[in-house]
Amino acid sequence: MTSTAVFAVEGMSCGHCERTVSAGLTALPGITEVTADAKAGRVTVAGEIDEDRVRTAVVEAGFVLTGRI
Repeated sequence: MTSTAVFAVEGMSCGHCERTVSAGLTALPGITEVTADAKAGRVTVAGEIDEDRVRTAVVEAGFVLTGRI
């Protein structure tokens, strides 16, 4: 099922951080769109969302996913 979810992410502070998180999430199968916002501390993900896979990708990128907003 395709949907959109917004997650709180700690540790992003710049455009490089946004690109790193976006690249990790975009690589996940079923994810169709990612928008990371360092200033707001969140990432919006669209597609077939598996929260565990999203969390793992964010952690592997070096950040902390604290939950859905």
